[in-house]
Amino acid sequence: MNERLSNVGAAALYEYEVRSAPTPAIPTRVSPCPICSAVTAAARFEVEGMEERVVVCTGCGLGRLYPMPCPDRLRALYPDEYYGEPGQKFHPLIEWLVRAVGERHISFLSRELAAGARILDVGCGRGVTLGALAEQGFSVHGFEISAEAARGADSRVEIRIAQNLQEAEYRAASFDQVIIWHVLEHLADPAGTLREAHRILKPGGRLIVAVPNLSSLQARYSGAAWFHLDLPRHVYHFPLSALRQLLTLTGFEVRSVHHFSLRQNPFGWIQSLMNRFESLPRNGIYALLHNRSSAERPPYDRRTRGWLWFWLFATAPFALAVTLVETALRSGATVHVVASR
Repeated sequence: MNERLSNVGAAALYEYEVRSAPTPAIPTRVSPCPICSAVTAAARFEVEGMEERVVVCTGCGLGRLYPMPCPDRLRALYPDEYYGEPGQKFHPLIEWLVRAVGERHISFLSRELAAGARILDVGCGRGVTLGALAEQGFSVHGFEISAEAARGADSRVEIRIAQNLQEAEYRAASFDQVIIWHVLEHLADPAGTLREAHRILKPGGRLIVAVPNLSSLQARYSGAAWFHLDLPRHVYHFPLSALRQLLTLTGFEVRSVHHFSLRQNPFGWIQSLMNRFESLPRNGIYALLHNRSSAERPPYDRRTRGWLWFWLFATAPFALAVTLVETALRSGATVHVVASR
């Protein structure tokens, strides 16, 4: 195992060097694509210290780490530092902003649901979203693969811990809504998770799934510097067309697609722009904003931290403006799709 994968510090979690694969990228034979079954793909990105590369399917455009890392290697990418202190993943100011912006998010998630509806959040983490939905009287349930991720979760959330959604053993047709919010790209078997979500949804039930959009304007401009690549933790990379195809394949009917995310897309522009500067640490702002224990020193030296904070605030207006443009062009850096069983 790569030593970097087995001994990951809080800041080093986000600093893996990512390079574009040598051009021209010649398609090579790979295992069948989980969406379109094509057996050829072209290398797109390489990751520091890893034999695996991101390859893009020549059939549907799905990106994936290939060969897929074994389960033990994947688990090593999520040490305790990844989840932050109990109940709080980011710096207190950022936590406040996340929760403030989250009010709009909660309104979207609760739209059209009947009183007392049963909701499952796959990859619920600390249960922040479900806690807010509980305030509105919904029956809230969460699934996690890591007990550490759920540490400090809202006590009103009923959380099951298992290796995958199938092993959580929820009853068939038992939920009115299933949320898979920026989780699908982390999973070794996204199709299997969606099939299980289809099974446990009631007829007519709603699925809401959000992922980074590999076909977005931000992704195409940023290339290897794109923040939302989050390599090597993101093992799948979905262009919107491939996500739609996968949802259809697993039995869902796509109802709507949304390209605006105030929580995700402006920051993606800020960090991706800064990742293009070799003098600054990759994903440095994100690492700086990540919550740390009181005993842990801030990452980087004082001068680097100063530059990071400066660029965060200096580029924020531009990032918001470009986010509005990409939304108008229906090319959001992250997208969320509403589908029904």
